Order: sequence, then C-alpha cells, then structure tokens
Amino acid sequence: MKRLLLSAALGLATLSLMKSTASAKTESLVLGGGCFWCTEAAYEILPGVKDVVSGYAGGKEQNPTYEQICSKLTGHAEVIKIDYDPAVVSLEKLLDYFWHVHNPTQVGGQGNDHGPQYRSIILFTNPEQKAAAEKSRATAAKTFRDPITTEIVPLEKFWVAEKYHQDYFRLNPNAGYCAYVIAPKVKKLKAEVAAEKK
Repeated sequence: MKRLLLSAALGLATLSLMKSTASAKTESLVLGGGCFWCTEAAYEILPGVKDVVSGYAGGKEQNPTYEQICSKLTGHAEVIKIDYDPAVVSLEKLLDYFWHVHNPTQVGGQGNDHGPQYRSIILFTNPEQKAAAEKSRATAAKTFRDPITTEIVPLEKFWVAEKYHQDYFRLNPNAGYCAYVIAPKVKKLKAEVAAEKK
C-alpha cells in the first residue's frame, strides 16, 4: 500500500513539474526606440519580462561594434531583445508599452540623440508579430498629433552589444545620462505600471 501511494505521489509530482515547465514558455521581441540604455531600463520594470539584452539590428554590417554603429554608416539601430513570458505579459501589451517609452513621431533620432541608429523600429520574426505590430502602430497613430515614423521590418540578425552596454542604467544610476534622462523616464513608467495594477 505504501509503495502504491508513493508511486502515485511521484506520478503527480512529475505531472505537476511537466505542467509548470510547459507554462514557463519564453518568447522574444526585438525593437528600438532611441538609446538602448533607455529602452532596456524601461522594459526591465514590466511584469512578465524575463530578460532584456541590448544590441544592434536592421543593418548590413556583420558583427558590428558600437563605434561602427556611431559612424551612421552600417544601417543598424540600437535595439533591445525582450525575453518574456506570454502567460504573464502579452505581445500586444509589450507593443502598447513601446509607444509610451519613446517618441515614435521623431525623425532621425530620439530626444537629443540624433542619427539613424536611434530610429524607432520593430523587427518581427513571424507573421503574427508583424500583424500585431502593424495593428498596434495603427491604434497608436490615433493618439499622436504627428505621424508615427516607426519602421516595421523583418529581423535578419540580432547582434548582442558590448558587455558594458548591458544593464547600463542599473549598474550606472548616477552617471549623467542615467540620472538626468533615464531615471525620470523610468520613474514615470513605474508609476504607470503601478497604476495599471490597481
């Protein structure tokens, strides 16, 4: 009898583990909205986001460096790859949030950061992401006075940025750009996220 109960308990534990593993799915989205230090910091506070990695995409240069990106000749944009749990946060929510973390109507940069590497861009990996991005952009366009300039293009390759760019705001909160540009934005976004939970 004890053996039978132990066997049943092990079977239930295995089934429970399988279910929790199945529900712990991770999906990814790549997008850019100006300096990746800003967008990385903004998405790291969103519930359901597991990891955010800064990088480069949308250009032709293979394995580009930050210096090459800054030359404005490679065609790449500063982007982030967001790994998220779709059971906690939807693709639609991530895209809706995108229109709040930057100014998608600005041409040739973001804020005081000028150049094509700071352009607004969503890079899709499948038809579902493309359709969701186009729908989200159309909805967001109704809330802006000026036209949205965000590109929606296929992701050919995501290149991880140099190590010192990763988690930049978290590791350098007192650096000038972080303290005066990123911190106020993150504070505002945290308040919006908190308000949505109520």
